Amino acid sequence: MTSDRPNIESTSELEKFYTECRQAFAVGALQRLVLSKYKGSEAELNRITIRPVQIKEQKLLSFLYEYRTNHVTKNFALDDALALLQQLLGSDFHNAHMISDDWEIQLSFSKKGKVLLNKNRNKNSPAAGDQKYSQVEQSHNRTKLRYVEQDRPYLRELGITDANSQIIPAMSRKWKQINKFIEVLSTAIQQTGLDKRNELHIADFGSGKAYLTFAVHDYVSANLGVNTQVTGVELRQGLVDLCNQTAQKLSLTGIKFEQGDVQHFSAQNINIMIALHACDIATDYALNMGVRTGAEIIMCSPCCHKQIRPQLQSPALLAPLLQHGIHLGQEAEMITDGLRALLLEAHGYDTKVFEFISLEHTSKNKMILAQKRKTQRDNREVLQQIADIKTFYGITEQCLETLLQN
Repeated sequence: MTSDRPNIESTSELEKFYTECRQAFAVGALQRLVLSKYKGSEAELNRITIRPVQIKEQKLLSFLYEYRTNHVTKNFALDDALALLQQLLGSDFHNAHMISDDWEIQLSFSKKGKVLLNKNRNKNSPAAGDQKYSQVEQSHNRTKLRYVEQDRPYLRELGITDANSQIIPAMSRKWKQINKFIEVLSTAIQQTGLDKRNELHIADFGSGKAYLTFAVHDYVSANLGVNTQVTGVELRQGLVDLCNQTAQKLSLTGIKFEQGDVQHFSAQNINIMIALHACDIATDYALNMGVRTGAEIIMCSPCCHKQIRPQLQSPALLAPLLQHGIHLGQEAEMITDGLRALLLEAHGYDTKVFEFISLEHTSKNKMILAQKRKTQRDNREVLQQIADIKTFYGITEQCLETLLQN
């Protein structure tokens, strides 16, 4: 099927559109550009989604060719991308929708080749002239929007978005969790220098339905340009099979799922170790594996703490407070995760313990984030702090400490 190229009268509208795209990319405001209404010769091609990426300090435009059965990604420099757009628009594609932080621009072609251009303010941006919305706030919100794009194919396949790339209401909490997780991971990757590596191996223990596993693979592969292998480890064989089928359906490379659990799985050369909803001492086994394999980043989210609580011998002064079971449980939780963080500090990591967006399993969740230090540090003071805390509370055994000593 052939179609008319835009006539001379439409040239100015096209130039305006290309200028808007160039400027949005130049100032870091471009969110995405979608080419649709395909009229070309490839029967399986539906549309192309274009978005900015940064690969090894080079800003590029990533073209995601969305076929009915698979997806192909190609990255281009700005000038090459604009040259390709000029070839595609009006011949193969008859519609383009560009979204920036401030504007939404719709470009369409009539059957006679006439170009129609509509420009409207992005409904999610502040109104023009709003002085309260500072440049700093705009920059902050712009960064927030970029961690996960709603039009990513895996989100549709996993049932988080619909056919129009809109978030399904029942999955809104999962969507927020994915965004927050990728935000935390992205910062850790930059701080540890893993974005400069040629290869990365990431392991996600207890991957379940693999919402986060697919998100991690997509983010690292698309934004870092690093040869990445992501392994999801799950105890339930049915979920392992389902996730492998999903990866195959999306024609993804560098992601696989295996049956196993964190206590018995043999892992080597892992750069990033993830274990969310690691119950009780499963967290200790996960942290131990991360340390043993030399992971630069360890991310764990424990949800219950049973080992320390029966050992606690709190001072008599605290007895009136700890007579309530909820307070005793909170004390056990604080001590358990505090000791874990200190043990990681003693074994060469900088650690943070903070509240993470809750999983579907429980209404509360902590995240233990550990990043491997580049230089060694004297750990005798930290080891003494651990010993003093154990003595104060009468703790005779902590699982992670025992594992790390063996």
